[in-house]
Amino acid sequence: MKVEQIYTGCLAQGAYYIESNGEAAIIDPLREVEPYIRKAEADGAQIKYVLETHFHADFVSGHIDLAQKTGAKIVYGPNAAPAFDIHSAKDGELLQLGNIQIKVLHTPGHTMESTCYLLIDEKGKETALFSGDTLFIGDVGRPDLAQKVKAELTEDILAGHLYDSLRNKIMPLSDEIIVYPAHGAGSACGKNMSKETTDTLGHQKQTNYALDPALTREEFKKAVLEGLVAPPGYFPLNVLMNIQGYDSIDKVLERGHHALSPAAFEAAANETGALILDTRTAQDFAKGFIPNSINIGIDGSFAPWVGAMIPDIKQEILLVTDEGREEEAVIRLARVGYDFTIGYLKGGIDAWKAAGRELDEIKSISAAQLAELKDANNQLNILDVRKKSEYFSEHLIGAENAPLDFINDSMAQIDRSKTYFVHCAGGYRSMIFISTLKARGFENLVDVQGGFKALKESGHFEVSDYVCPSTML
Repeated sequence: MKVEQIYTGCLAQGAYYIESNGEAAIIDPLREVEPYIRKAEADGAQIKYVLETHFHADFVSGHIDLAQKTGAKIVYGPNAAPAFDIHSAKDGELLQLGNIQIKVLHTPGHTMESTCYLLIDEKGKETALFSGDTLFIGDVGRPDLAQKVKAELTEDILAGHLYDSLRNKIMPLSDEIIVYPAHGAGSACGKNMSKETTDTLGHQKQTNYALDPALTREEFKKAVLEGLVAPPGYFPLNVLMNIQGYDSIDKVLERGHHALSPAAFEAAANETGALILDTRTAQDFAKGFIPNSINIGIDGSFAPWVGAMIPDIKQEILLVTDEGREEEAVIRLARVGYDFTIGYLKGGIDAWKAAGRELDEIKSISAAQLAELKDANNQLNILDVRKKSEYFSEHLIGAENAPLDFINDSMAQIDRSKTYFVHCAGGYRSMIFISTLKARGFENLVDVQGGFKALKESGHFEVSDYVCPSTML
């Protein structure tokens, strides 16, 4: 028997590969499915099942493509009714995989179809729980997402279901069982997830606030609902794609992998209204970019920030990337449902420069340079675009919080006639913020390199020691 976690840091997402005696199962696969197929081929195994823990909101699963390419059966738990063929498993049903079994545990709460999969080894011992978004390491799945798709599923109703699922299905299991969740720290599917991506169930019973046996139903509801912030706008759109189906990843790649000369790129931008997305590093972008393009660096939390910043998943996109990373960008956009990349700038920004076409720039200064300006002028306008929880935990005295994840509200705080110095934690989000507003006509925004970390380490700025209220988590 083989169990492998396939963790994708950008999405803080865990997919799983299980193999026994020539048969394999994939749990919660990402959109690009060839790596799973190659893994099974290397083991001389046939993929028998694609096991889905629920209809995902934060990414588009590869379940449909994987089933079509391998003949595997897509399995959901009870209450799932997608627009494609599945095996709707019953609660307690046993799925045979080689010499092992996988038991279906229906655990509604995060969503109504949420299901965990309990692995039973060759000796009949329950050894691992693939817990989806029902149970994380340090947290449980937020019960407020399903209502974005189905209004009658209120967060109070779902939290009650989650309480029952945890106490009746999960907590009675052996302490020795290994928990393999669908997400870790950084995912918007929970609020208190650990950086660890696996743990024993016994340890979770001791440390996970939601598994405290002393909690009453009402106390549990309050604990899991307190401090939740609004989910990214693309979540319900991804849910619908996972339910209704989508274009094959092969078609998405074919559509997006069009190399365009500078002239053709400019013509496409003018004729289609496509958004120009530049995926280079923040500082490379600042030095020169195509006017009105948006910077979201591919080496950061790329896919989630694309989802947060581009409201229409059907928006046509033109890419500017470092050479050789064009296909990677198309795939990572498709992971969160952005399937309409229509081409990329061949030769990257260097080709644009060589063609003598117009470039724009963003002023970017170091923490030391900002300190010099502060010494000369105590009335600097400093914008901190980190999340509210980060800001309340620790921030520069006098800095104003304008969170990137609520950029439309934050934009209303800005006086176009004033100059603002913009920072985040390390310099990634501040460039997203500035480039987005610059494309909307805001000109007086200056990036602070290295973000809050560099400013704090410089020793030139007073930092608050205010502790974040629990409601801001």
